[in-house]
Amino acid sequence: MIVTIVADVFGKANNGTTIAAIHLIDALRNAGHTVRVICPDKDKKGKENFYIVRTFWAGPLQPIVDKNGVSLAVPKKKTIKEALEGADEVHIMMPFAVGRKAVKVARDMSIPVSAGFHVQAENVTAHLFNLMGSPFANRLVYKNFWKGMYKNVDAIHYPTQFIRDTFEKAIGRTTKGYVISNGVSADFKPHEIERDPEFKDKFVILMTGRYSKEKKQPLLIQAVAQSKHKDQIQIVFAGSGPRLKQMQRSAAKHHVDPLYRFFKKEELIRQINMSDLYVHASEVEIEAISCLEAISGGLVPLINDSPKSATRYFALEKNNLFKLNDARDLARKIDYWFEHPKEKAELAKRYQTYCEQFDFDRCMKQMVELIENTAKMKQTSKEKE
Repeated sequence: MIVTIVADVFGKANNGTTIAAIHLIDALRNAGHTVRVICPDKDKKGKENFYIVRTFWAGPLQPIVDKNGVSLAVPKKKTIKEALEGADEVHIMMPFAVGRKAVKVARDMSIPVSAGFHVQAENVTAHLFNLMGSPFANRLVYKNFWKGMYKNVDAIHYPTQFIRDTFEKAIGRTTKGYVISNGVSADFKPHEIERDPEFKDKFVILMTGRYSKEKKQPLLIQAVAQSKHKDQIQIVFAGSGPRLKQMQRSAAKHHVDPLYRFFKKEELIRQINMSDLYVHASEVEIEAISCLEAISGGLVPLINDSPKSATRYFALEKNNLFKLNDARDLARKIDYWFEHPKEKAELAKRYQTYCEQFDFDRCMKQMVELIENTAKMKQTSKEKE
């Protein structure tokens, strides 16, 4: 069958939604389906089955968009109709302008539509007048998502039950939803690796994720500054993003010297296996595949106990959580794991079993089935006619 993927944000694999889109496209193609992609990625112009729309100029808000390393797309009805012509199903990645227009066009063309839920309200409000902590503002964003797009689709993909519950509570209704993890590649597993010289005799703490406000990397810097073992700890921030300078200023203030690096997949796997502990300080998270990759690779996690994060549900023990945004408590828990290596090693084995439920191939098979089953609605509708 022919599936059209609609991605308002697409290009560099520097954010979870783009990575999820790439994985889904590959899974559908491997299942024998033809995949078309509507996106603003100029690098894909002229390539078969890619339909390029121009990027959006956000006026006074454009610096915010630029700093986050993404390009928002502008809907062009002609391009969208071309990409949908003859399609059996449309899958939309984000509830933004192109996705919303694609739903309307698909409805006019009687094409079934599914949509992923990859954006939390706080991902929007964190960058708009610092309203991340406003329940009212976040609820308005979710209601806008519902009215603008999700109420008009045939199926919604939620990466976690947490985000499904959060969204349905905000809009006050049950949705046609399916909970499927984005999955973790089998390549993320423990390996016997000799440490690089810079990590020898160091307790290496890894944190993976975009350098952005809601990820709360400075919490880890502040915590290490308060640790009893500060001089033996090396932080590695794996990622990139708009908050690098703020993180560097915080590190200088607290006399901590982290490493800031962007890793390719193979390099990240190697870094995980050269590390001792994984910290996930993010306050806002739909799933946090980065955390699952780390624990699949053999690390024990230490997670911010945030009500806005699904990641807290990955905690198997009380010492896998630290109090919400509390650097002092994070420091205490870091010291605990520093001082209890045998317990940490045993817990790491338990996490290997726990992570089996997030097997990438199984999750991608479920995603392909979701789209195939949604596509069948078109045929069922025709049969009733």
